[in-house]
Amino acid sequence: MPRIPDAARRNAGLILAGVLPYPFLLDGFHRAIAGNEPVIAALWLALAFLSPALCLIAALRLSAQLPLRRLALACVMAPTAYVFLGVLAYMAKSPVPDEVIWLILWVPICARVILWPRPSDGEGPVPAALRVTHGIVAALVSVYVLFHLGNHLFGLIGPERHLAVMKLGRLVYRNPFVEPLLVALMLFQIGSGLFLAWRWSAKPLEGFRVFQLASGFYLSLFILGHMNSVFVFARSYLHIQTGWDFATGAPTGLIHDAWNIRLVPHYWLGVFFVLSHLASGLRVVLAAHGVNARAVNGTWMAGLLASAAIATLILLGMCGVRL
Repeated sequence: MPRIPDAARRNAGLILAGVLPYPFLLDGFHRAIAGNEPVIAALWLALAFLSPALCLIAALRLSAQLPLRRLALACVMAPTAYVFLGVLAYMAKSPVPDEVIWLILWVPICARVILWPRPSDGEGPVPAALRVTHGIVAALVSVYVLFHLGNHLFGLIGPERHLAVMKLGRLVYRNPFVEPLLVALMLFQIGSGLFLAWRWSAKPLEGFRVFQLASGFYLSLFILGHMNSVFVFARSYLHIQTGWDFATGAPTGLIHDAWNIRLVPHYWLGVFFVLSHLASGLRVVLAAHGVNARAVNGTWMAGLLASAAIATLILLGMCGVRL
């Protein structure tokens, strides 16, 4: 077995602690809820949220060990990857528990990267034209994203108000011309974003840039999984329309169901990362236009705090809190 440098070993430990136990932390939450132990349940859920944070910390600390840094960025996706895995396993009628499939997938990947890292490719320049195009398309799709998130905030008033707003929005984004265009733009963002992130990850980066890459990694799978849930799982497999009940796991809800609890970190991080990713892009634009560093960093931090607040409000509404 090759000798692993101490710094790489410590960061590899963070990555493994972040990704491998993730499903079992959610199982612990469900057992605590079923046993009417809310404090213990809250601790389990906090640990589940800590999992991607550990991987992000490892990515922030890594620079020279390129394959390990990319593994850390990929492992930030654990909450949304576990949802995507669960949907695919359900449609395939897999008899193997999702937790076992999770370990079968991640243990070999982590072992391969940590113990036998290969020289990495993708270390060329970041194409300026693609970076600009990615930003322009992001500005376009953000119109839909912001409406979609605003629609979810109406869930704090009630499902009926959420449905009323959604029906108005669907007159536009369910249009036979608009919907395929929106899907194409989203797929372009996934592909171009992953390419750019792969190239950027090979460079010495400031902390905010590593965060931007991590949020982009998460969003790539979150968006792909979200489209799979809507277009494949709901419309083609279940033959139903998506709405509030579908999103919140009715009638059991998000909190009291062993499968649905995985949607809580998945949703919160999805909202947080999409908004903070936009805030990170805005930071780049402001800095490029000569805005002073203090204002740039202050705007970015305000964007992160607002992202966390909006994600929390949306999740509270999905869990049954009403204004």
